[in-house]
Amino acid sequence: MSSDLAIHVDNLSKCYHIYDKPRDRLLQMLARGRKQFFREFWALRDVAFEIKPGEAVGIIGRNGSGKSTLLQLICGTLNPTVGNIQVNGRVAALLELGAGFNPEFTGRENVYMAASLYGLSSQQVDERFDNIAAFADIGDFIDQPVKVYSSGMYVRLAFALIAHVDADILVVDEALAVGDALFTQKCMRFIRKFREEHSLLFVSHDTASVISLCDRAIWLNQGLIKQIGPSKKVCDAYLNSLFEAQDASTDALSEDSDALRAKRLGRDELVWRDQRSDFVNASTARNDIEVFKFEPNDSPDFGGEEARIVNVLMLDSNGNALNWIVGGEKVSLRVDVQTNKDLASPIIGFFIRDHLGQTLFGDNTYLSYQEKPCAAKAGDIITAEFEFYMPWLAKGDYVILAAIAEGSQADHRQLHWLHDALVFRSHHTPVSTGILGIPMTDIRLYHD
Repeated sequence: MSSDLAIHVDNLSKCYHIYDKPRDRLLQMLARGRKQFFREFWALRDVAFEIKPGEAVGIIGRNGSGKSTLLQLICGTLNPTVGNIQVNGRVAALLELGAGFNPEFTGRENVYMAASLYGLSSQQVDERFDNIAAFADIGDFIDQPVKVYSSGMYVRLAFALIAHVDADILVVDEALAVGDALFTQKCMRFIRKFREEHSLLFVSHDTASVISLCDRAIWLNQGLIKQIGPSKKVCDAYLNSLFEAQDASTDALSEDSDALRAKRLGRDELVWRDQRSDFVNASTARNDIEVFKFEPNDSPDFGGEEARIVNVLMLDSNGNALNWIVGGEKVSLRVDVQTNKDLASPIIGFFIRDHLGQTLFGDNTYLSYQEKPCAAKAGDIITAEFEFYMPWLAKGDYVILAAIAEGSQADHRQLHWLHDALVFRSHHTPVSTGILGIPMTDIRLYHD
């Protein structure tokens, strides 16, 4: 490989063997190639690209498109089925949580062990350990087994380590999404400084971060490269394809969800419409917000056995579902939940978070119904609607987290938690300042 390249990927493909039954693995061993007892799944096919020293490249694509597989191949934790990868320099990677850590070792012991894999001597780790511990900022837990760590502590220690191994190439997957807002901002500051002199490979669903951090972007779709080019151009094409695919779909929800909604609402399918036509006084300062449809299968979650969120919508004043909102207008957020057991005191709530995971605002139904809980029977559909004026939002991607619990504000059990229940994107930064702007009822200027 030429010395003027940091990474060279040529005709890269990765195939997995999928066995329908455990015994098929044994049969495949005994068959010695005479018969095939597996199905082939190609996670990547014919992927080729180059990254120069000092270049930042983002990788985008839907879940299952092959992003994580590609990173693992570049980092050497997977072997390719076909093709070649050549890397010039030391690679530091933050992939899935806890990768490279022994859960029985303490944080301190894991730092020394993992640093040795990057080629650092014990003396070099001794010299850097205080800085690593300060960056991770996990206090006395540094001397506790990492098996007792929370996911946030895992990522703190893992990132602190890779930040101090003198890497030439930094590979960052979605693991940063679990960090708290302050630590995520610290990591982003480090990444921005790192990319000034070194190479960065950054995987994220947050196109705003990719555009901000990366010179170029690679769009993967079903294991194939869909597009390579300037990050903004590729990210815009990717978001447009998501919107077009969702807009073209005639069935936004499954038949089961349609039946549940009809049972609860007793009316026809909600009609999506473009709210922009209502605003004739458009200007360059207008805050256009694009809303993507509810896709529960794409959202990480936990729970769901006793109650499950089946639909999340943004509505206008007439009850029509919106795919476009203008900042400052009155909207309603509706959350539909199906119950699988009797609930005495259900609480439904939401948070709106920015691309760094910072919670901008949120609310729940507890205070409004604490005196008279809205009890539900198994098989019921509970609907919560939150009406508010949509704030003016800075340009970027945002998510709505939705959840249902049972109990009280102070003492409750989480039943279903949907991290990215609804995704929306602000296309234009409004004239107001800050992360979000609150519409003013009046602004006055006086002379004494």
